[in-house]
Amino acid sequence: MSQNDSLFERAQRVIPGGVNSPVRAFRAVGGTPRFIARGEGAYIVDADGKRYIDYIGSWGPMILGHGHPAVIEAVQRAVTEGLSFGAPTEREIELAEEILQLVPSCEQVRLVSSGTEATMSAIRLARGATGRNKFIKFEGCYHGHTDALLVKAGSGLATFGHPTSAGVPEATAQHTLVLEYNNVQELEDAFALHGKDLACVIVEPIAGNMNFVRASLPFMTRLRELCSEYGALLVLDEVMTGFRVDLRSAQGHYADLIPGFKPDISVFGKVIGGGMPLAAFGASRDIMKHLAPLGGVYQAGTLSGNPVATACGLATLREIRKPGFFEALSARTQRLVQGLASVARDNGVPFSADSQGGMFGFFLLPSLPVNYTEVMRTDKERFNRFFHAMLDAGVYLAPALYEAGFVSAAHTDADIDATLAAAREALR
Repeated sequence: MSQNDSLFERAQRVIPGGVNSPVRAFRAVGGTPRFIARGEGAYIVDADGKRYIDYIGSWGPMILGHGHPAVIEAVQRAVTEGLSFGAPTEREIELAEEILQLVPSCEQVRLVSSGTEATMSAIRLARGATGRNKFIKFEGCYHGHTDALLVKAGSGLATFGHPTSAGVPEATAQHTLVLEYNNVQELEDAFALHGKDLACVIVEPIAGNMNFVRASLPFMTRLRELCSEYGALLVLDEVMTGFRVDLRSAQGHYADLIPGFKPDISVFGKVIGGGMPLAAFGASRDIMKHLAPLGGVYQAGTLSGNPVATACGLATLREIRKPGFFEALSARTQRLVQGLASVARDNGVPFSADSQGGMFGFFLLPSLPVNYTEVMRTDKERFNRFFHAMLDAGVYLAPALYEAGFVSAAHTDADIDATLAAAREALR
């Protein structure tokens, strides 16, 4: 029995499913999850001592790779000063200022500890600011495990969603309308029916939990127009894409393509914590004034703005702001994606791929899907065989075909070459 097998057996006795987040259990792909002992730049090393090229990067935060010297130094210094105070620190202000410099749509931000906490608070804020209850989300977009967001599509536009998790009451889902991603007509019909009652629409600009599916320009353009027309707030969930796909996040990318585009509320996580538990939501002063202690929308957290987490996030943001960082990261990611497509083509395997900045995704389909229904047509069993062949070759991809991948600044051309060589054998 390997160390990974032994640890998994032991974990299952004391932790439900043996893991503290479901995707880690390898249920989607089969086999035993790898228990990670340490990270080194672009690599992770498991309990058996096997080293893997890491394309998960803690699901996005490790944009600099594991153990970046500037980040480690900042964290070590912060630790010696104190782990938590439950009181304000100057570093909270510095991190907020850093985020606001890069995201013009926000005038103020509130720091929290997780993406789920941030999206939950953003929706509560939208409801408090508008005085409305209903909101729209899209099938295939994941915004954390808040009750009202664990909802699947109803039977039609006149009906609201149904819970997708046990423990979520039907009544909790009654204000959540679930639409098809990238469907402009359905969006227009929903606003025509419910527009005056909608507090907000929450959307991932690039959906990273149905692998990698980007919002089309007509869809995002019309979404912004309808929210403005009906007085609903547009909430952009950038927990995954924030400072990952562009220095200005995905909203900066869309602003380049859609004149005047900006969300009303933005949600960030992952990269802004650099690997520590940290997230944020932000908006204009006019919207943020509704938050306690200024307004009636309550939100609080003992570890919000934690001094060690803010030190980690601040060091990370300052590194990715350096000239040429994103150009190099994007080029490296594109080289990987284009190489995988070429290898698949050479082996006659249906394959499509896309990337933005340091985030990428691929499908065993002849063309890129645009919504959840199309994503579900991927050959799951074939993906699972590919995943395990790559894992055996020392390449750690997401253990589910519905998850995006991530490249870091620590990945080298040699790492990309090794990945493509492994893919060539796996696809063959």
